[in-house]
Amino acid sequence: MDASAKPVVAVVDDDPRVRESLESLIESSGLTARVFSHADDFLRGGHLAATSCLITDVRMPCMDGLELQRRVRLVRPELPIIFITAHHDDQVEQSALAEGAAFFIRKPFDARELLRATRTARSKFSAKPIESTTER
Repeated sequence: MDASAKPVVAVVDDDPRVRESLESLIESSGLTARVFSHADDFLRGGHLAATSCLITDVRMPCMDGLELQRRVRLVRPELPIIFITAHHDDQVEQSALAEGAAFFIRKPFDARELLRATRTARSKFSAKPIESTTER
């Protein structure tokens, strides 16, 4: 299978170590990783249409993960979004989940947990419209 045929998981995180680790993890699981240091780079780069799952940090400069989620929902409401964060805030988590986030995972996280969440989100959300996916 060539790289273009593999599902694409996009990662948006301002920490280069996190991007590098997630890129390696995603690629080792047989998926294609596309990593971005800023939400605008992801949105403006024309990558949204090919993305099968988005993993994003919550706190980032210029545009945070919640704003990224709002903008993605306008174009791809069915796209599963997984939030990762080192700064847990119940209100932010509730807001992300209320807006359709598939998962909200705290850093540091177990690699298997994130891969399981990615697989579940891709299978659960990609086949259904977002309004029919109320269970998390």
